[in-house]
Amino acid sequence: MSGHSDILIIGGGIVGLSTAYNVLLQNPDCSVTVLEKESVLAQHQTGHNSGVLHSGIYYKPGSLKADNCRKGKRAMEEFCAAEGIDFEICGKVIVALNDSEIPAMNQIFERGQANGVDCTLIDQERLREIEPHAAGIAAIHVPEAGIVNYRQVCERLGEQIAAMGGKILLDEKVEDITLFPTEVAVDTARNTFVGRHVVNCGGLYSDRLARLSGRDPNVKIVPFRGEYFELKSEAQSLVNHLIYPVPDPAFPFLGVHFTRMIEGGIECGPNAVLAFAREGYEKYKINVGELFESLTYPGFIKIAAKYWKTGAGEMWRSISKPAFVKALARLLPEIHEDDLVAVPAGVRAQAISPDGQMVDDFLIVEHQRIINVCNAPSPAATAALNIGKTIAEKIKL
Repeated sequence: MSGHSDILIIGGGIVGLSTAYNVLLQNPDCSVTVLEKESVLAQHQTGHNSGVLHSGIYYKPGSLKADNCRKGKRAMEEFCAAEGIDFEICGKVIVALNDSEIPAMNQIFERGQANGVDCTLIDQERLREIEPHAAGIAAIHVPEAGIVNYRQVCERLGEQIAAMGGKILLDEKVEDITLFPTEVAVDTARNTFVGRHVVNCGGLYSDRLARLSGRDPNVKIVPFRGEYFELKSEAQSLVNHLIYPVPDPAFPFLGVHFTRMIEGGIECGPNAVLAFAREGYEKYKINVGELFESLTYPGFIKIAAKYWKTGAGEMWRSISKPAFVKALARLLPEIHEDDLVAVPAGVRAQAISPDGQMVDDFLIVEHQRIINVCNAPSPAATAALNIGKTIAEKIKL
């Protein structure tokens, strides 16, 4: 046995670290241990994040996403300013390419207003002033959107956790969780840890960890890989800030877009294709058991049957660079295939219910002494400090 902690947190991504940080802020005398299965922090969803500080414009008013994104963005900006982490409030445009996209654009604008987002409807002339090379007949201008490096945020959170007396233990892959009347035992491949409370921030494996603890969250994580390109230096002048399309309201994905990075460069993408492994960052990495689990899950089967045409288009863009460029060129007509270089992909942990619904909001499932964060896709990085604060407030020591 490797010691007792008041709080055990599974997962060293930005949500797990933000939770540990907030627990220690609220309870300076308690003991906190973070268990991370990799040899470094922020190795998965956080480390493959595009680095956007989201404004909260897309999310249904009153949802966990909307509330946490707005509060979390302010907290993230304050944290970065206090800690000397580079961030930039650069602004973005959400572009309607034709008349058919105007109603959805207006709905997003109304959500933005309801959520208190600084946003303005602009015409084509004003769009050309902000992003001269972007297509579109109208747009929403969101001047408060920004960019940051979330790996740097995690490094600093780790330093702060250690300074406040918390422990971060690497190479500790959780294999079992046992709930007792007054404590919880967490077995890793190497050790056993005991805590009064456990918080599961396991991301791509959060549903499995919840089931290990004895609570079925009634969703399954299905991994979707998002593939990206980067603009070569000679083409970067085509983009000033962030350029997004009006998203398809049927999907919790934002569509291919252009993102200026805080460390320099401009990323283009992502598409959204089924990953063949939960950590399937490479196109042809296959985990047979995990792929079988996804393909036979009733919820995924229902989604695939309903949206097979959209899914086929995403897969075609995955194997055809010209098809990917064609999608990007809808937003930026001057883009060419030679302007793009492939960069590492990310994998999104998307919770899907058995009836075939993609869970659109954050999902936090409590089970006695265990709190399971079972769905925390974008804007979880932006919202992380407030998600952590909310979780910390749920723990009664």
